[in-house]
Amino acid sequence: MASKIKILEKLPDFCLSHWLFRIPLAIIFIQQGLMKIPVDVEEAASYGLSYLVWWFVAYGELLGGLGLIFGGLFKTPNWMHYMVGHNILEPWGDLITRFSGITLACIMTGVIWIGEPESFMDVILYDNLHVLLWVGSLYFALRGNRVG
Repeated sequence: MASKIKILEKLPDFCLSHWLFRIPLAIIFIQQGLMKIPVDVEEAASYGLSYLVWWFVAYGELLGGLGLIFGGLFKTPNWMHYMVGHNILEPWGDLITRFSGITLACIMTGVIWIGEPESFMDVILYDNLHVLLWVGSLYFALRGNRVG
């Protein structure tokens, strides 16, 4: 057991691993948002939504995806702490990441809800893409930039 712990201690810590999750999630939401622009009344009606709700969904997906990217860019690298001691933008990056995450989680909740699933198990078993996007969004809403 002690040898396993020593091996684990020798493994390097990859502090940028959140980007492996952040970038694909952001790309999916940005792509979905761009596909809805220009916002169209007929397309909104095809989903049984009002124009205003569809507008918020389209721009919420686009700006939420961009917020995940830009919020993560404001995270202070370790080397900068040694040079200047702090980063005035870091709290704003965390706030942008959290706000983008909760916005995207709300949108995904609506997407799952509009699908009118018969049961919770139907959502878990058959709507796994939307559940994955919901969980990923909720992760960034709850953790912000404190992912390392």
